[in-house]
Amino acid sequence: MNLRSLSILLTLLSICGCKSAPTKSNIKQPNFILILSDDQGWNGTSVQMMNNEIQSKSDYHQTPNIEALSNRGMRFSSAYASAPVCSPSRYSIQFGQSPARLKMIRVGMNTNHINHQTNITIPKLLKSINPNYTAAHFGKWGIDVDPSELGYDQSDGVTGNKDGGFNYKSNKQQWRNTISDDPKKIFSTTQSAINFIESQAKSETPFFLQVSHYAVHSDIMMRKETLEKYKDMEKGMYQKHLGFAAMTEDLDTGVGLLLDRVKELGLESNTYIIYTSDNGAVPIMPPKSFYKNSSNFPLSRGKWDALEGGIRVPFIITGPDIMPGAESKTPITFSDLLPTIVDLAGNKNLMQNNLDGGSFKYILANNGVGAVKRFSEGLVFHVPYENGIALKRAHSAIIIGDYKLIKFHDTNELLLFNVTKDLQEKKNLANILPKVLNTLEDALDSYLHEVKAPKWKPGINWKNKPIEKFNSYH
Repeated sequence: MNLRSLSILLTLLSICGCKSAPTKSNIKQPNFILILSDDQGWNGTSVQMMNNEIQSKSDYHQTPNIEALSNRGMRFSSAYASAPVCSPSRYSIQFGQSPARLKMIRVGMNTNHINHQTNITIPKLLKSINPNYTAAHFGKWGIDVDPSELGYDQSDGVTGNKDGGFNYKSNKQQWRNTISDDPKKIFSTTQSAINFIESQAKSETPFFLQVSHYAVHSDIMMRKETLEKYKDMEKGMYQKHLGFAAMTEDLDTGVGLLLDRVKELGLESNTYIIYTSDNGAVPIMPPKSFYKNSSNFPLSRGKWDALEGGIRVPFIITGPDIMPGAESKTPITFSDLLPTIVDLAGNKNLMQNNLDGGSFKYILANNGVGAVKRFSEGLVFHVPYENGIALKRAHSAIIIGDYKLIKFHDTNELLLFNVTKDLQEKKNLANILPKVLNTLEDALDSYLHEVKAPKWKPGINWKNKPIEKFNSYH
């Protein structure tokens, strides 16, 4: 090769190849912050979750920081926790599976049958996309192994309600107002989260952070000045508990401190922030089986039941390219979080046939419009045990499109509702739409059989011994 040819070749190389191809290590991956409240109803904040339903926001609680988050993000007005109680929902978030498939269907049951070492968890999958991802969890964990086993690098350890001031021995004490400078550890938990994101900003490494607040679960705790504010405010028609309202605003203040720090650190434009609750609110305080109207009104009932008040929850997400102030009516559930987060981080090929969730990334970029593709049709909620506080009957539910079927396992009684038009679940359509009824019942039964979900039998409470000892599966 002569000098002229060599010069031409070097020029071409300088034009075409002067920059190295991007690698996983130098692509700027997004950050993720998941803020999970505890026992906060669909209408538990001052954010109106549904544009055409004024009662989808609180008639008493004030949450200006969550409102600000909503104004710059998207609300999912048909978002569902995976269960009407905490631990099954929290498992579903981490593993992308329904409680029925995980066979983790109630608080306090043995979970030795769950593979906690699986590689299919949010932190581990993010690290498989980019090993620089760091994961942290602060607050209430509600899972039976240390967060490090699921891939978390920092955490408060295996924590539960008692770590947040829950007095399980005294039902009366739980609902009395208790003054605290750090109610439900709202501010210390928030500070741990802030310390973590400051460290990540300094090292310029992507992160997944889950902040799981102990609020607004009982015991009722709040700052003195917040309680004084609500003493001068008119109570709502359905939400009347002075201390609960004050605790809710203290939680909102903690959320605001975190959001402000994210903005100050310049992370806002590349960070997805999700706000939701692990299940619906307690229907009445103190809890009892029978009452006229739930605090979750217009939704029926509340925590412990797979009716709308127990499983429909607030859900807000902000982040890159999400339309501010938008509402999505697409039904989503907690098992969708894992595939969505992984998809947003860059893995478009997460095809696991044992996952129940699907990615809603496309919906975020399409002004809230679209459907979630999942391996199984419908959203399934499985509550196969009797609960003395709630409906007192083992039941399961499935939502497909506008319709929701509830099946009671003691008598096989069926209820069918159009939950798009009938939020209160008052008009039973079982005898009016037999084809829809049969379609949903077949889908529910098929799914429970496919995943070998725990099956109700008289006297089974799914506690105190390994699930294999009960030997009762669909």
